[in-house]
Amino acid sequence: MAERLDSTVALITGASSGIGLATARVLAEAGASVAIVARRVDRLEGLADELTSAGSKVLRIEADLTNRADAEAVVQRTIEQLGRLDTVINNAGVMLNGGSIESSIEEWERMVDLNVKGLMYVTKAALPHLLEAAQDSPRGVADVVNISSIAGRFARATAAIYNATKFGVVAATEAWRQEFTARNLRFSVVEPGLTDTELFSHQQQATQDMYDRQWGNVEKLHAEDIADAIAYIVRSPRRVAINEILIRPTDQV
Repeated sequence: MAERLDSTVALITGASSGIGLATARVLAEAGASVAIVARRVDRLEGLADELTSAGSKVLRIEADLTNRADAEAVVQRTIEQLGRLDTVINNAGVMLNGGSIESSIEEWERMVDLNVKGLMYVTKAALPHLLEAAQDSPRGVADVVNISSIAGRFARATAAIYNATKFGVVAATEAWRQEFTARNLRFSVVEPGLTDTELFSHQQQATQDMYDRQWGNVEKLHAEDIADAIAYIVRSPRRVAINEILIRPTDQV
């Protein structure tokens, strides 16, 4: 049976749209206070107003997680203003796929900086607070959920660096899981397949055309489908650790 998250605090990165936004909604509905983090402050304001109107406690934080100081400040502000940290959802990410000749090194660096280093900065800063929460929470557990991708399991041409970042997220999550599971800090990874979010809107045109040919007839997952999987992980009782969820659209081969 899914547990309530009352008196817990969840930090969600990439919360201005898509999976992050949907996750903030479902965790707030389950009773968590939420720190919502993104660069697009106007979108955060709209989400914060929505959740506050529904009775949730919300902290809105504008930040660039590729900057280590920003990432560390996100965690610190959450502790200072919401009092604790029980759950981290590392959702912020970018996909800039395309031919390796045509792609710029700056695009590759941007994926590494956000998908890997941003996740690393947030997790490192959050660890002491999560371990503390696992000890004093009535639920007896804390959670980190890292959003990878089906691209973290299966490599494809024109996606080399995105694949590298998402394979890295899967590997890091499993290593952290082994390190901290005995201390009631659960690490989980979610690997969505084709999902109807803004992630696909930044591709080279040739890559976008290829995706349209391959998957144009696939009924994509909704962001809410992934948020429901995240809620299943976080709301599971202490005895249950959902280590990994790979979730594809039914139509995706």
